[in-house]
Amino acid sequence: MHPTFGVGDCTERHPAALTYEAAGEGQENMPIMHSITDFPADDSGRRSSSAFGRAVVADALRPVDPAAAAAAEQEPDWRRGYLRHFQALVEAGLAADGTAGYEIAEAGLASVHARMRYHREDGEFTLAQALLAAPEQPLDTVEVTGSGEPERELVLPYRGKLLRGDELQRQLDAWIAAGVVEESCAEAVREVAASPDWLDLSDQRLVALGAGAEMGPVAAVLGWGGTVLAVDLPRDELWQRISTAASKSAGRLLAPVRDDQTPGADLLTDLSAVAQWLLNFSGRLILGNYGYAPGAAYPRLAAAVDALGVHLRQHRHDTALAVLATPTDVYAVPAGAVAQGRARYAERSRLAGLTGTVSAGRLLRPNYPCDVAPGINDSLVPQQGPNYALAKRIHRWRATLGRRDGVVSFAVAPPTRTRSVVSNRLLAAAYAGAHLFDVEIFEPATASKLMAALMVHQIRNPRPARPAAWEDEAIAAAHGGLWRVAYHPRTALPLAAVRGLLLPRRAQPTRP
Repeated sequence: MHPTFGVGDCTERHPAALTYEAAGEGQENMPIMHSITDFPADDSGRRSSSAFGRAVVADALRPVDPAAAAAAEQEPDWRRGYLRHFQALVEAGLAADGTAGYEIAEAGLASVHARMRYHREDGEFTLAQALLAAPEQPLDTVEVTGSGEPERELVLPYRGKLLRGDELQRQLDAWIAAGVVEESCAEAVREVAASPDWLDLSDQRLVALGAGAEMGPVAAVLGWGGTVLAVDLPRDELWQRISTAASKSAGRLLAPVRDDQTPGADLLTDLSAVAQWLLNFSGRLILGNYGYAPGAAYPRLAAAVDALGVHLRQHRHDTALAVLATPTDVYAVPAGAVAQGRARYAERSRLAGLTGTVSAGRLLRPNYPCDVAPGINDSLVPQQGPNYALAKRIHRWRATLGRRDGVVSFAVAPPTRTRSVVSNRLLAAAYAGAHLFDVEIFEPATASKLMAALMVHQIRNPRPARPAAWEDEAIAAAHGGLWRVAYHPRTALPLAAVRGLLLPRRAQPTRP
């Protein structure tokens, strides 16, 4: 047993991790330093994230909307023009009473796996082939066992308080009234609060890919006395933080470790080793996808994680999937969200109406110009880029298909002040001013515990897939208000950012 992990200077011994972090939006021709997941090369040897994204979106659309597929395929400026094509993926999915969403997910994931490549010194392979290969260096296990007492009731940290019992119920009511969460989200949390025995996850093993993520449920599961199989990059500061938290918890944390006693693994390079390591553990696995990578590394990571999930489910059919969906995406939303958004727009102030007119419709456009259900909520943020959007769509597609033959925990998470978000000055400013437009921005501690409770509900009370794929995504959504605001988010974002920039700047945490 180890109260903390003993690690050295990981960056010098793991050069691929440096490349992984340095990848920027649309970065091409990244040097292959050893075995690694990467985009396919064209005839000139160029590896383009834009070409990959364009092709995958076109392939996903082709079975249900050939015209939209052709438009995506011919998009001349993918980095700026991707927004409309990601909306087309959702709109096309509403065809055939919503069942077209399954065809889009199948075609999109098939394209990802057919195109993405895994490079080794002896050749180039698909991700499925890479997972079948013997790992170059098998992983051992290091363990941290906590000394705390497990939480036996659902407690939600919120604005300096610990909400439980009636206080928690009142806050859920307030969020529903404000349009911050869907009613099904509040009902799920209420059920977990009323069934505290559900928090005992001793019969499960949470696999936390991206164990150090602020939005992940690692802290909550450990606090409830659960076991976490933690995977994240081999970095000293990261693992010291994770192990210190684990040692104070009531749970047990196990991590992969190399011969040199360096904990951690890079999923872009160590895919088969991680798969083999996970399959050595008994008990049901919950494969939680919480990792993030900047720029072009993110869709590569998403593809690797998706291939890992397929591989695990082939070997362990009871493996559950857990996915956190971003609120800054496009969703089909229920009639209630459309009605509240339209009512708020009808009640807008004269100043807001004048602003929309003077800006020639560039600012404060209605969120839902037509009274149709389901409505389309487009909360994509251009600053996050097409690679971010594609990675998140890969996650959603797998959840859509996974629900048909297994247990999946999927919920739209609230906008949250995580390190990766506030490191972008414009997004940080927009978040600071978002309250002016009825959007609540969550603190990481609140958001992660809320989403952990939703995961527990969906694991303990699984539901079969609905005929219309979009309906499953709308259940238990905690979108922070983005689905129910008066204005199209991108036409309110600039004004929120201006307000945020005028506020006194808070000290922002540095990214690990």
